[in-house]
Amino acid sequence: MLARIAQELFWLGRDLARAEQTARMLDGVFHADVAGAAEESGIALSWAELLAIIGEKAPAPGAADGDDDATDLETLAAETIATRLLGRAEVAGLLTLDTGSQASIVSCVTRARERGRGLRDVISTEMWEALNTFHLGLAGRDLSAALVSGPYSIYQDVKEKCALFWGLAGRTMLRDEARAFLEAGGRIEAADMVLRMLRVSVPPSPRQSGSEGEALALLHAVGGFQAYRRAVRAAPTVGPVARFLLYDSAYPGSVASSVEALHMALRNADAQPRSSPPVLRVGRLIADLELRRRAPGAAEPFDETLERVQEELESVDRDIEDRYFAMAAAAAVHL
Repeated sequence: MLARIAQELFWLGRDLARAEQTARMLDGVFHADVAGAAEESGIALSWAELLAIIGEKAPAPGAADGDDDATDLETLAAETIATRLLGRAEVAGLLTLDTGSQASIVSCVTRARERGRGLRDVISTEMWEALNTFHLGLAGRDLSAALVSGPYSIYQDVKEKCALFWGLAGRTMLRDEARAFLEAGGRIEAADMVLRMLRVSVPPSPRQSGSEGEALALLHAVGGFQAYRRAVRAAPTVGPVARFLLYDSAYPGSVASSVEALHMALRNADAQPRSSPPVLRVGRLIADLELRRRAPGAAEPFDETLERVQEELESVDRDIEDRYFAMAAAAAVHL
């Protein structure tokens, strides 16, 4: 497969995963806001912290003026946390509608649609139609009015449309290296977003007890409420919920599950997986997560664990760029 095609598939998956995760986190912060969880002491999941979660994301290839947008959003996040000047309307509008920010839901879906347009001979017709309909539906809807009257309907629609695309990919796309790169992009983005949320919102040593509302806000932010209640069968509190979102590979939205799926996708995409730096690095990360899950008492503080896992995931991202997409970058320079 051409490096350029592989890179576009990878980032198509990342763009859609970023749109979905942003919608889920906005929905979760709305729940926290309504429940009053942001005023309690256990977690920090509010409008200001949401900007911090999204604000440090690196720009996607093909995002117009991506570096400037990322820097502006990161600066705005720091200023907002310091001053708390922005509230629900401003942050929700920025992360949902603002086409000038590469991190907004609308921008992510627009980029994904443009990538899909150039990949119509690689992805299935049903996938392209779902992606195009998704984009046109957002473009034809008065999102500003919906944010005021019923923001939940916007985020529910984004989640459903993303789920439709991935469901169609599973049923209509050939299980080859193209599907593997698409899956890898979606999985690494999902893991990164959950790690960012946990690092920003969870205290360094999360309590085993505490407000149930605080823990519910975390679960709503990733759509994991029902999965947690089935897996744990106890009232959710911050500490167990944070560990569930990091370690429980049975839940598809956890970091561990996303990392395992990323490992499988990279193995399927690579002609020589046993000597592939990203495949080997992800394998070590899986083993490390499993060791930390089995020996929580001997592990380092939770915030240090999150930092270490995210740094390793960033190294995986660089390894993927170097091994699979370097030729695409070189060609872009010559053009």
